[in-house]
Amino acid sequence: MTPTTYAELEQIAARYPEARSGLLPMLHLIQAAEGYVTPDGIEACAKILGISAAEVSGVATFYTMYKRRPIGEHHVGVCTNTLCAVMGGDRIFAELKDHLDVGNDETTADGKVTLEHVECNAACDYAPVVMVNWEFFDNQTPESAKRLVDDLRAGREVTATRGAKICSWRDAERVLAGFPDDRADEGPSAGPASLAGLKTLEGDA
Repeated sequence: MTPTTYAELEQIAARYPEARSGLLPMLHLIQAAEGYVTPDGIEACAKILGISAAEVSGVATFYTMYKRRPIGEHHVGVCTNTLCAVMGGDRIFAELKDHLDVGNDETTADGKVTLEHVECNAACDYAPVVMVNWEFFDNQTPESAKRLVDDLRAGREVTATRGAKICSWRDAERVLAGFPDDRADEGPSAGPASLAGLKTLEGDA
């Protein structure tokens, strides 16, 4: 771990009245710097927060957003929870596995894409949903999902349905650690399906 990363971990911990409250963003920073939650990262967090490595590891293994082995340049998550699965998520996931020649939570040979089936992304109004580095791609089909991963692997510019241009997974993790990238206002944050209830309510007012 570089001195810069260690100093940034200390910076995150200092944001909170109780330093251990900073553990979640600290783990995101470890992933941004190291590509996954490494043993050295766990030890560094424990030392800075004054807790045991076992406590840090317990948190890192509880939440699926923290990875214990290297992730590719892009993390592609296919929602296979009930509604997305029924609407086509299961088929999308199956076809992406064949298309990329990987299994669940595996990375392509070129290191570009890690594919994972994920639980509900709270975007059921746009099912089936695929996420790239935690950004939404709505109303997907097997064909559109395959074009998406092909564009990612080719290094072409890709923009989320409701969000910014896609950066790398590590860059996204750095944002989740609390270091802004000045892209927060790029793209819409909501769409017609999400706003339908509000518009109905306004019509009744």
